[in-house]
Amino acid sequence: MRSSTRAVIGFHCYKGGTCDRWIRNGTDRLWFSAFWGVLTPIGPSQASAQTVRLIAATNRARSPDGKSYDGKWTSALSIERYSLSVPINRNGTEIDYPIKGRDQKGRYFVVQRESLTPNRFVGAITDAPDFDGTVAIFVHGYNNSYQEALYRTAQMAADVPSGGPPILFAWPSAASVLGYVADRDAAIYSRTALTAVVGAVGKSPKVKRIILLGHSMGGFLSMEAVRQLRLRGETKTLDKLQIILASPDIDVDVFQSQMLDIGTLPTPITLLVSKSDRALIVSSILAGERERVGKVDIDDPIVEAAAKANKLRVVDISSLKSVDGLGHDRFATFARIGGRLVREEVQNRKSIGNVGVFVFDAAGSAVTSPFRVAGAIIRQ
Repeated sequence: MRSSTRAVIGFHCYKGGTCDRWIRNGTDRLWFSAFWGVLTPIGPSQASAQTVRLIAATNRARSPDGKSYDGKWTSALSIERYSLSVPINRNGTEIDYPIKGRDQKGRYFVVQRESLTPNRFVGAITDAPDFDGTVAIFVHGYNNSYQEALYRTAQMAADVPSGGPPILFAWPSAASVLGYVADRDAAIYSRTALTAVVGAVGKSPKVKRIILLGHSMGGFLSMEAVRQLRLRGETKTLDKLQIILASPDIDVDVFQSQMLDIGTLPTPITLLVSKSDRALIVSSILAGERERVGKVDIDDPIVEAAAKANKLRVVDISSLKSVDGLGHDRFATFARIGGRLVREEVQNRKSIGNVGVFVFDAAGSAVTSPFRVAGAIIRQ
């Protein structure tokens, strides 16, 4: 977090669903309100909030107290259904977590929470009164706790309303800046679990479209799961997929290999990229200066030609707001307008589906030039 002359509030979450809340004023950080549970249901949504429902599937191990999930791996899949209160007048993509013993007005918090069996979770989505045939699955990135991923999913679900609850797939990230290698291994380990989740959703005849959004290292995991679906011959599920990779932390050559195995999909893969993403710059250094897909320069003619040749949609999101100080979470801002991508695809699938590059113009329509997102789009 950057130093500032104004007060900056933040959180640090621990295993077991508890967090410390801190406030920084200038260069001083003060800690208070320690060890409160952000996954503990507090009560009904407030009048100034909306209720968001979502389902979380995870192959993380349960924390010792059984109230949350930590970064340890497990072969078992745990599934829970949540209702969260999300403030209507929220501050963009910033998340204000609940504070124990305080008025929760203007804050996110859990309203209800229940466990689901694996054979019930698809029905919990398709039987929802507002289900419209589309299922959204979010796969979080590196250095994310279960709690952070859950609340981020709630924020995006509130910004992009859709029929039926979205799914969070929470793989066992170590939730540590120093845990990059461990997270990479955990993502590889989680391929089969994510494949099972996507495959179960895809087998339902009620599901017509699956939006798979993978952020950062979650983009690598998403591509690996899709690759496994292809190797298993699950063509019907693949035909329903719309893949969006946000700031994908994937080696360029590895990505090309994945695409060769996956083959052509009915809906082109969308890449949200930014050459100024500092988190991916660090990732590239850790990987021996190898280029990451999420930071390609769309002004490079080679990149544009490759996108068109491989039927990829490449969207530059550099102009969008970031709150993490690294430019790595711009996808959350894009989610506020990203629903247009789906609507455009439904309304005009033939013309958009055949292009390799596109952007949203200021009116929110998909176009093929000038190969970047207009900076004015987010100011609407």
